[in-house]
Amino acid sequence: MKKILVLGLGKVGTLIATLLSDTYEVTGVDRDTPYYKFKQPFLIAKGNVTDRNFITQLIAENDAVVSALPYFLNKEIANIAYESGVHYFDLTEDVATTNYIRGLSETAKSVMAPQCGLAPGIIGIIGADLTKVFSKVRDIELRVGALPKYPNGLLAYSFTWSPAGVINEYINDAEAIHNGKRKMVTSLDGIEHINIGGREFEAFATSGGLGTMCETFEGKVDTLNYKSIRYPGHGKLMKFLIHELILKDDKAQLTQILENAKPPVKEDVVYIYAVVEGWKKKGGELFRNEFYKAYSPKTIAGHEWRAISWTTAASIAAVIEMVANGSLPQKGFIKQEEIPYKDFIATKSGQLFID
Repeated sequence: MKKILVLGLGKVGTLIATLLSDTYEVTGVDRDTPYYKFKQPFLIAKGNVTDRNFITQLIAENDAVVSALPYFLNKEIANIAYESGVHYFDLTEDVATTNYIRGLSETAKSVMAPQCGLAPGIIGIIGADLTKVFSKVRDIELRVGALPKYPNGLLAYSFTWSPAGVINEYINDAEAIHNGKRKMVTSLDGIEHINIGGREFEAFATSGGLGTMCETFEGKVDTLNYKSIRYPGHGKLMKFLIHELILKDDKAQLTQILENAKPPVKEDVVYIYAVVEGWKKKGGELFRNEFYKAYSPKTIAGHEWRAISWTTAASIAAVIEMVANGSLPQKGFIKQEEIPYKDFIATKSGQLFID
């Protein structure tokens, strides 16, 4: 893998291209000028990503394509990559999009790897790694929050990543395993209160965060769930907007309202928290294995990047590095939970999580 195409030069796409440009020949594509105005260390091709002829030609000239586009554009990009025999990576949390890409992967000559962000993404890699010390696992509980460091207002939130993606995961049902059975649960439900570093938060179910983990762990655990971390009161207000005002039927208006009310902030924080419970040996004592880290903005390539931007970009870049160096399969679908955590953090991009 030498030449990589990155589609979408927003807050995350620009950094993905920057991280990869240290090792590979990278071309970034957007219909507008890049979100960040400083000189970029990669080539830029300006054009409309929905122009099939334009994108098909570009994809065919590269060894891999990375989509940092809104989830609803990914099916077409994945299909072109499949037809061209080019490796495909994206950040989507959308279940329908992932299922479509997984269908393509069954006969693909290249890697088809959606869900390479935070959740789904690195949270599944960490969660699966925590299970390795157990002979039998009882519960897997995974939590991720991308939040403003200094919240204000009743929503106590800032849309530091795609509002369309946030709304999508709030509206669609979430998959989980409860009482040993794989089932769908309503997003924004199951609110729990948690304390991190002496600060109170809430967490509730959201769609897509587990990726394919329910399939992988079905019949092996009693409980498996994913919840998004937010400041207290956020879930109740989003329920009011989405369900009581029925804005679930007008995603465009809801997106506009939230973008206008809660623009991105410079100072943000990403929380990753995972808990696995089980037994190390038959007849032994119940044991709890935990992972917790809070990530802040970081200076990379001479510029400061929001926590949500660099954690997301580094997650997908690390997976791409692993495919490039041969430590992951060279074709077909890649499940995040099958990616070894020790190999992930050994990559150049993965090192950012432990520096």
